[in-house]
Amino acid sequence: MTTAPTRRRQALVLALAVLGVASLGACTAGPGPDGSRPGPSAGPADPADRADLRRFYGQKLAWKPCGDHLCASLTVPMDYARPGDGRTFVLPVAKAATAVPGKRVGSVVLNPGGPGERGVRLIEDGGADAMGPGVRERFDVVSFDPRGVGESRPALTCTPAGSADTAPDDDASSPPLVPRTDAERADALADARATADGCRKASGPLLAHVGTVDAARDLDVLRAALGDRRLTYVGWSYGTSLGTSYAEQFPRRVRAMVLDGAVDPSLDWRQRTLGQAAGFRNAVEEYAASCADVVGDGCPGATPEEIRGLIDRLVERTRREPLPVDDAAYGLDAAAVVSALSLSMYTPEDQWAALSEALGEADGGDGTKLAALASGEEEPPGTEPEPDTDAESESESGTDAETDDASGTESDGGSEPAGAVPEDNSEAALIAINCLDVPHPRDPQAYWDALAPAEEAAGVYGTTGVTGELVCKDWPAGPQRPHRVSAAGVPPVLVVGTAGDPATPYAEAVSLARQFPGGMLLSFEAPGHTGYGRNPCVDRKVEEYLIRLAKVRPGTACTP
Repeated sequence: MTTAPTRRRQALVLALAVLGVASLGACTAGPGPDGSRPGPSAGPADPADRADLRRFYGQKLAWKPCGDHLCASLTVPMDYARPGDGRTFVLPVAKAATAVPGKRVGSVVLNPGGPGERGVRLIEDGGADAMGPGVRERFDVVSFDPRGVGESRPALTCTPAGSADTAPDDDASSPPLVPRTDAERADALADARATADGCRKASGPLLAHVGTVDAARDLDVLRAALGDRRLTYVGWSYGTSLGTSYAEQFPRRVRAMVLDGAVDPSLDWRQRTLGQAAGFRNAVEEYAASCADVVGDGCPGATPEEIRGLIDRLVERTRREPLPVDDAAYGLDAAAVVSALSLSMYTPEDQWAALSEALGEADGGDGTKLAALASGEEEPPGTEPEPDTDAESESESGTDAETDDASGTESDGGSEPAGAVPEDNSEAALIAINCLDVPHPRDPQAYWDALAPAEEAAGVYGTTGVTGELVCKDWPAGPQRPHRVSAAGVPPVLVVGTAGDPATPYAEAVSLARQFPGGMLLSFEAPGHTGYGRNPCVDRKVEEYLIRLAKVRPGTACTP
């Protein structure tokens, strides 16, 4: 069972959730200290020619009806350095078949981001229907749960076996937004270490094998199983890291690649954290300035100054004492207020009205709705969820390895996590993938040294970002290093950058497009995270590229 968080543990998880897109985005494999490329991600130009990988590349997906779409499973080696050792991941795959089979070009594979978001859920929730008719006529729309994520078997968990529910410690003080004293910093380190220890105890055998480099290799196995000679791909947010890694490892296997909400692999952990924190601070400023235009009379203040004052007042008030939250054992503290604000900056057109209502009620003393936003819930804490009407469909998603030609490689018992995997393991995946992919300092002083610059650059958004990174301090590091893209031979890649993106700042899209040979940048002049699926102009340009490989001219921009 999941252990209920203390206020300090809750604050850490909230910080990780906010930072999960860019600061916790994965790097791809880069040069080591001597300038050489790490061995684990290296391989022949065509891995399908390797004798020990042929059974994986030779799989034929056994599609089954699964609600309104089709489901199958894909078996991949847990360790690409030892693909014959019997340990595997079995990944669920979902497909919305092309609407006009006679026009079919191939498949377009989607990744919704995270890390930790479920690709199968994207298809189940109608992600294919959101794409234009031209794409739907020509492509099967496919996605999958990456290794360790969602219905992958085995899957990650940070809840050790035998953990029991424990009530939050109501007498414990809320964690400070800026740990300044030795005692506060010791508490922050202890909480981060406890989270990391829980992940190691529960998922230890998996933690070295869930990185983005290996997930990109899985993507190539999926390409082959789909029968496509080259990959057509759309990745949002963290999905841009996955796509970049694929392009570096398999540049000549790419047909078309859209990277929306770009993560720049040349940035280190501190640059990412500070850049994203400034992005969220600027987005909240934009909310205060533009609330009347987007929300109208529902804004929690008549002027931008009133809204900024309310936010500052609320942060300061919850520093001293959490606000009550209906049907919850713990209240709304300052860290949760910051998380609610940050998480509400992703899609202003959908989220700012709810944020405005929640801020108004919090200013009146009720933190229930703001706490729901902080946790990512659609309903306030304590609300009973609707019955899962898709349970039967999900149970038929075909995650049994026997449906694949590579079924003889099913995972042995030693590969299974030691803890019970929750229905939603996105938090565990977020921590595990980030900590493996992004090198972090071992010395805690590096984090304390980053606090003052973070506070100066982005206030509380910066300091919570830095403390959220502490969980990776003692994590076993992967081979990745910050680096510029190396993908000689890849065709033109389309990078979409949103000018007011808080989670993946626009500057990262500009940088990533320049790093790809022939890279193209499509700008979306708007607030919010990512552009494809939010704007008709962006949608048209992306889909012309996917269908006809139409190039986007330098300087092309779309407006709301």
